[in-house]
Amino acid sequence: MPLSDPSLALQSAIVTALRSDAALVALTDGESRVFDDVPPRTPYPYITIGQTVERDWSTGSEAGHEHTVTLHVWSRANGRRQVHQIAAAVRQRLHNAGLDVTGHRLVNLRHEFTEARRDGDGETYRGLVRFRAATEPL
Repeated sequence: MPLSDPSLALQSAIVTALRSDAALVALTDGESRVFDDVPPRTPYPYITIGQTVERDWSTGSEAGHEHTVTLHVWSRANGRRQVHQIAAAVRQRLHNAGLDVTGHRLVNLRHEFTEARRDGDGETYRGLVRFRAATEPL
């Protein structure tokens, strides 16, 4: 069995967890709007996978990886309220979650910070929700 890429496996587990979360689906108008690549004409609000960073987290005897995953929440509602509500649901679903990461053991998944701001176009609000994770190969 070939080794799976830990970053891709973690991203897949995160997307699966978010798409199946009833509270989050309700906040995105009853649809699972979590994307790596946003389809054309996708209505707001939605969530995208942002920057991901993977670092070696190995010890002298065990292999491991440290990950930083940033999720973006996109909204065109008035003000930041919708961004904060969706970000809170993302945090609730993922912080300390026991996700099934194919080919790897998720050691931990921790929320690091959330930020909400108006995007450069002046009408879109964007939230950033950053997590730190550690994985080990099975």
